Amino acid sequence: MATEKPFEKQEELDRSIDLGLDQFGRFVRHNWFWLLLGGLALWYFFSNIFPQLSAPSPEAIFAYLFQIAFAIFYILIQFIALFWFLGRPRLYWLMPGETGVGFKDYKGNPEVLEQARRIVTVLQGIKEFREMGGQPIRGLLLSGPPGTGKSYLAQCISSEAQVPFGYASAASFRNMFWGIDVLIIMRLYRRARKLAREYGACILFLDEIDALGASRSRQSRIPVPAMGGGLFGFMGIGGALNQLLMEMDPPPVETGWFKKILRVLGLYHGRVQREPVLTIGATNLPEALDPALLRPGRFDRRIHVAPPTDKYRGEVIEYYLDKVKHDPNISINALVYRMAGYTPVEIKHVINEAVIIAYFSGRDTVSYQDIIEAQDVHELGYRRESNLSLLERRRIAYHEAGHAVASYYLLERFLPPFVTIHQRSGLETAAAFALPRPKETIFTMSKEEVLAHIQVDLASRAAEELFLNTQLNGVSADLRHATELAASYIGLYGMDGTLISYGAFVPESPEEGPQPTSFPQGQLRERIEAVLQSQFKAVKRLLQEHREAVIAVAESLIERHELTPEEVEELINQADTHRVTVELLPELAPVLGLSRDEADGDGHAALLPASNGHAAGEGAASEAAPQPGG
Repeated sequence: MATEKPFEKQEELDRSIDLGLDQFGRFVRHNWFWLLLGGLALWYFFSNIFPQLSAPSPEAIFAYLFQIAFAIFYILIQFIALFWFLGRPRLYWLMPGETGVGFKDYKGNPEVLEQARRIVTVLQGIKEFREMGGQPIRGLLLSGPPGTGKSYLAQCISSEAQVPFGYASAASFRNMFWGIDVLIIMRLYRRARKLAREYGACILFLDEIDALGASRSRQSRIPVPAMGGGLFGFMGIGGALNQLLMEMDPPPVETGWFKKILRVLGLYHGRVQREPVLTIGATNLPEALDPALLRPGRFDRRIHVAPPTDKYRGEVIEYYLDKVKHDPNISINALVYRMAGYTPVEIKHVINEAVIIAYFSGRDTVSYQDIIEAQDVHELGYRRESNLSLLERRRIAYHEAGHAVASYYLLERFLPPFVTIHQRSGLETAAAFALPRPKETIFTMSKEEVLAHIQVDLASRAAEELFLNTQLNGVSADLRHATELAASYIGLYGMDGTLISYGAFVPESPEEGPQPTSFPQGQLRERIEAVLQSQFKAVKRLLQEHREAVIAVAESLIERHELTPEEVEELINQADTHRVTVELLPELAPVLGLSRDEADGDGHAALLPASNGHAAGEGAASEAAPQPGG
């Protein structure tokens, strides 16, 4: 007990000091005016007793007070100006009718459009909706890939509802000073509520809201690169999110000054009505948002905006095509096939690029070929003219011809490939490529289709062995992709007689899922090798059977450097027609009055361009130009 008494006395002393300081502070706050007058009176009293202490004149006192007040005012003005400037929301306001777009301009997603119409109906009938006992929608979350038209849909909703529309990027709320982002959100919603009182409702559109509303549990695991001071905004990561949560679902507090005065005077009673401010958020990563944002009362209505399906993609193409001068014979259906998976923004961009191509070609209308060229530029980048030797062109041409012919015969859900031996700025690592485009949106593949893709990957090596009698190092990417597909075919898709998924035993990549390269070795390795060897033999037989088509595509590629899908299809069909003719001529020779030697000669005459693609003195004898039918 004796040892505890000094501590008890110290605690009692601390409490007494704190109590005394609190009482003194309250006394000064409540009596500061009288203390000031008392101090002045004491000054004058002592100045009369001690003449050397001359009392300041009232003018001097006023001058001193003015200087102090000016200094305080100057400092306050600087802080107010700074925080006013930093606290201005980076926001663009559009009043009713200014957006210029409506539901008639929104194409390609009729289901999404129907949900948007319901929201507009609620916004236009706020009063009736409340009389029924309902609460207006306070939050709408638009999710989906980039370019699907999320911000465009938000503008259409505001235009149809005839309410003000505010657009802001959530990332712009971040600031180097702690608390500025909170101030921005407060001012933003204050303005929105004011407009809602004036127009009946208001819409706030926050683009890329995951920059502001990311899960706080994730943020807490991110190391904060800031110093210990509280001036910098890095320390208040969750403050803006907390303020947004409160503004989206605010307490029932009167915000209008007029009604506040009436309530104080007792002239207005009744339930506080919150202004109908609809917050629309757009994000590509809805899974990254904080759960508190997604609860009912905030973003309780969600719409996933996906790229238009094959059925409705034509509407989007036709809508943007009608805005430019174009050839009326352009096939919309052909463009629908070529643009499978395209978003509305990508379609708009390609058509605008086609206008640029037509303009620099000296034409005032867009042709189908302009759109095709614009699409190639969009997907692959600008063409870089290659300066390869004839030997190098031959090797690359037969490599790509193997891919092209195999994909033409094996990939039924794809268009004929676009083939080039030029580099493209969008594919820096590829010296050449054969690109088949899907005819439709593809989510699934059958067992046969997976094996077909493996064969297409291995077709380059098969063409090298068949037509160049060599093996080249350019197949590394093809072999890697074929191996990954074969591993997935066996260990993930359950297509090789086993239902065991190796994905249950290996770590997943967040972006790509289970990695075949990390699968257990041993038996799986042998099975992958067996699948690859069997598919390699199959595609080699296919190319041997259609060797005329491979040679036709390769030799044309050596000469022209690029082949469009239409040109590839024409070359393969001509080669197949010639092959059938060669096979049938010996049987029809007696009917046509030809000898068998004449039939054989005609069958091989002028099949391909005279050049075999091999310059004199270049290459080894083993790479001599292959002969069709040989």
